[in-house]
Amino acid sequence: MHRPLLAAAAAAALLLTGCTADETGSGGGGTAWTYTSGDGETYTATEVPTRIIAEAYAAKALMEFGIEPVGIWASSPVGEDVGLRGADFSGIEILGEEWGKIDVAAAAELQPDLIVGDWWPVEEAYSGFEDGVEEESKKLADLAPVVGSAQSDSIVDLIEGYADLAASLGADPGTIDAARAEFDAAVADFQDATAEKPGLTALAISPFDADYAIAVPAYAPELLDFQSWGLDVIDPETPDPDFPYWETLSMENADKYQPDLLLFDDRWHPGNEEVLAAAPISSSITAYAAGQTTTWPAYWLHTYGDYTAELNRLAGVIRAADENLVQE
Repeated sequence: MHRPLLAAAAAAALLLTGCTADETGSGGGGTAWTYTSGDGETYTATEVPTRIIAEAYAAKALMEFGIEPVGIWASSPVGEDVGLRGADFSGIEILGEEWGKIDVAAAAELQPDLIVGDWWPVEEAYSGFEDGVEEESKKLADLAPVVGSAQSDSIVDLIEGYADLAASLGADPGTIDAARAEFDAAVADFQDATAEKPGLTALAISPFDADYAIAVPAYAPELLDFQSWGLDVIDPETPDPDFPYWETLSMENADKYQPDLLLFDDRWHPGNEEVLAAAPISSSITAYAAGQTTTWPAYWLHTYGDYTAELNRLAGVIRAADENLVQE
């Protein structure tokens, strides 16, 4: 390990500790900061962390509440990632823009006292430390403790976890409450829209090459949220056994499901819609032939602001849609 890594790791060890809730007790003895992280452990410190390095989506979540990191890493170029639109990373050092690769030497120079990323329960790892990440990049965890909100069955829970973390780091409670109130209003309006169109069905898709991939809501928290708020998002019957996030059909069988509304994965849009447009089968997909299509925010939502905007947009789409487009 390079000397800067050793120095930063030693400083972090003096500042922060992680322990279970039972070990934490009342948090006395000079504890200035405490946070129960997505991994179930409660982390404490004698000073509130201020030098934060975060995965880019987590960074955007914290920045919504006024907590700005000193460094970020991303899984793709930040200027091209739909999930990072609107984020101003000016003055923040970018430590990587490719999944699995983080410049740990540059990170060490920032002398972080906290690393932040999503906790993934299935992988039992934080973002940046999953299987497949290069081993050198995982040494980022040597610089400071790693915390973050947990991925779950609802994006709301993920955002709330980051709101709690931001509050622990000194965010203005009024800022959090205002963002939450706007979001709650958007949820109520979305529910009203789906109640007005109880027969509307939707299918979340991402065509590519010669395949027609259909998202499985059980593995897409935003789609689970939509279902819980009244939108009938179709659950595909046969998820891929090796990667059950999707059911992948050959393009020749893309008309297996006939929803009233097609939702394209917005990370690859409009390219994925162009793939479908070029396929002869597209004329047999009633919703596509009728132009009843839109996008869905696929796997990237982390902030109240982004979720509010997407729900408001989708509520308008739902109200304008024909719920009887497909006749049984």
